[in-house]
Amino acid sequence: MSESAAICPLDDLGTLRFNGPDAQKFLQGQLSNDLARLAPGSMLRAGLHNAQGRTLALLWLIARSQDDILALLPRELLSPIAAQLRRYLLRARLRLRDESAQYRVYGIRADEHGQPPPDGVLYGPGRALLIQSVLEAAPSGEPMSREQWRALDIAAGLPQVYAATSAQFVAQMLNLDCVDAVSFNKGCYTGQEVIARAHYRGRVKRRMQRFESATALTLAPGDGGRLEDGRAFRVIDSVLREDGRREFLAVATLPGMARESEDPGGADGTPNLRATALELPYRLPG
Repeated sequence: MSESAAICPLDDLGTLRFNGPDAQKFLQGQLSNDLARLAPGSMLRAGLHNAQGRTLALLWLIARSQDDILALLPRELLSPIAAQLRRYLLRARLRLRDESAQYRVYGIRADEHGQPPPDGVLYGPGRALLIQSVLEAAPSGEPMSREQWRALDIAAGLPQVYAATSAQFVAQMLNLDCVDAVSFNKGCYTGQEVIARAHYRGRVKRRMQRFESATALTLAPGDGGRLEDGRAFRVIDSVLREDGRREFLAVATLPGMARESEDPGGADGTPNLRATALELPYRLPG
């Protein structure tokens, strides 16, 4: 790997392994994306939802083969998500195991030539993921902090779900339809009816948007409040800037669609948050 590539250990991500002849078939019936698109050496984003269409977790899926699939997600969700999925295993020819102790995950920012590492999987423009055995030496390159990698995710409009936000939002509220994490052409999966209805029958009024705060403050996933114009928001992810201000992704009512209950006067006594809306690299539907 080029020494000019930047390397970020993603130690907060854990690994679930789905191994067996029914691995792809099982995940096809549970997740929002089409597993037929997942080829060895590639990555596919997908949501796991409850019956109400609310997102329990986001999984970054990487296929070693059709029968051997790794799913990356925050370590804090590994146990409840594994338990949720095991409820549906029934007679599937499949083993589901937490193998976080066997692997280390690295984020790789491409070198000056824009080339991702040959042994990594494409994560986004100029970025890749590398999954290695804990017995292997760490890749060489320029060190990159987890906050720097998170800042790139936020700028790219990539959501993440943590314990504080699990089961809080329907797929479209997290823009999963904008980041290629939902297929509307595949068969049924848990929550599919709600997600499809939101897609085909009307515009989603609350969407994940990108902001920067006007002052220094602390914001964590799950935190909520009101913006200066009275719109309620709930934080999806946040990164600290050097000046103490925050750049963050939050689900809020889209501009011009605020409800009457969203009072710009802050009648409940809670100070409204001064924040500037920033562009996302993709267009929101509608």
